[in-house]
Amino acid sequence: MTDLSSDKTVICYVALGSNLGDSKKYLQNAIVALQDHTKISHLIYSHVYQSKPHGPQDQPDYINAVVRFETSLQAETLLDELQEIENNNKRVRKGVERWGARTLDLDLLFYGDEQINTQRLTVPHPRICERAFVLLPLHDIVTELELDASDLIITKQTTFNNCIDALSESDLKNIKRL
Repeated sequence: MTDLSSDKTVICYVALGSNLGDSKKYLQNAIVALQDHTKISHLIYSHVYQSKPHGPQDQPDYINAVVRFETSLQAETLLDELQEIENNNKRVRKGVERWGARTLDLDLLFYGDEQINTQRLTVPHPRICERAFVLLPLHDIVTELELDASDLIITKQTTFNNCIDALSESDLKNIKRL
């Protein structure tokens, strides 16, 4: 088996979400799996939030958080690891409605400062700015670590700060910190 990692580490941000079963437990399971991974270090996580679904509204509210860590895994290998964690937590993919209910969803938001656009992976995540349930937990980490949020560039024209500033009252009304 080929080792798809390097000596170089990159800082990654991953969004976590769940709205089926014991959602808090699924998020905890994901965090523990990431903490226990031999190629992941310095993991920190945001507060947990509850939010209305971002798709069909006939499903339970979501529980969301964001984690930040360092890894030497290559981006698509990290994606494989994230999907394995989802699968180990009863994630069903086939025959499921887009943006439908799920036990666990792990989205790679940032992989260092790389811009990746392959058939399997787009980073930075293309819908970060549309999702208060990603922005607010991500803001927790940026604030806690006293990071320069301008380093989180989504597109050439859009930074993390632009997205935070664009949150509407409606966006903020549909999410609460637990």
